[in-house]
Amino acid sequence: MNAKTVKLVGGLYFIATPIGTARDITLRALDILASAEVLAAEDTRSLRRLMDIHGIPLGDRPLLSYHDHNGERTRPKLMQFLAQGRSVAYASEAGTPMIADPGYDLSKEAAEAGYLVTSAPGPTAIATALTLAGLPTDKFLFAGFLPSTKTARVSAIEALKDVPATLVFYESPKRVGKMLSDCLTVLGDRPAAMCRELTKKFEEVRRASLSELVTSVNEAPPKGEIVVVIDRARKAAVNVSDLEADLREALTQMSLKDASEMVAGAHGMARRKVYQMALALDRTDE
Repeated sequence: MNAKTVKLVGGLYFIATPIGTARDITLRALDILASAEVLAAEDTRSLRRLMDIHGIPLGDRPLLSYHDHNGERTRPKLMQFLAQGRSVAYASEAGTPMIADPGYDLSKEAAEAGYLVTSAPGPTAIATALTLAGLPTDKFLFAGFLPSTKTARVSAIEALKDVPATLVFYESPKRVGKMLSDCLTVLGDRPAAMCRELTKKFEEVRRASLSELVTSVNEAPPKGEIVVVIDRARKAAVNVSDLEADLREALTQMSLKDASEMVAGAHGMARRKVYQMALALDRTDE
């Protein structure tokens, strides 16, 4: 189905593009690409190819390249189009703009200048990988690409060690083995998943512990674009006998409230739960 031309008000429209399969683009994104007066893209060849697949002619509309290396030069041109009241559509090379993508400065400057900034949401490798990884999704942290040097990479992983959320990274196939090995060393042998070439012909998800993934990557090096998902830090199970012993000792030296607070903090438990346990012990010991 070809896109339809719609009337767009002047402003900046961010377009999420497929991370693999071209048909994953939304109908609204196609309509905006067909209707915007000015087009900008992280990779103009990728956008032209996507538009050709979906039967959207460029016509005589401007198509500007906008990426990390030319942003300072191209952004003033796009801001000038916005000042003229024109509709400008910006598309990332793949996925949602602003996610490991150069659109941030453009979005910030346009919003600060008072222009409409909106988005046609769509594919992102982060959400796709979380869907397939088989790990908790109630809380997650996207950490982007880790540093390429070992010392900096280990430091970055150390900073994430105690984050109470599933960790999501982008990584290159050349570095993923070293990255997984460093994660194993710093984080311990957590459940994880390595997702590659998502939505593409050779899509693959390897779900295993970090130690198993290190072995798997060494034996069968992956190719393509990679997302690594790692489970959050887990607190060790608290031994009830140890907890009760600590509470009894604390109760000989301090109030019920203070003892509960101290022991809860020491064991990483909710104060209310420990208070109820201490209250029961106090009654039993009377």
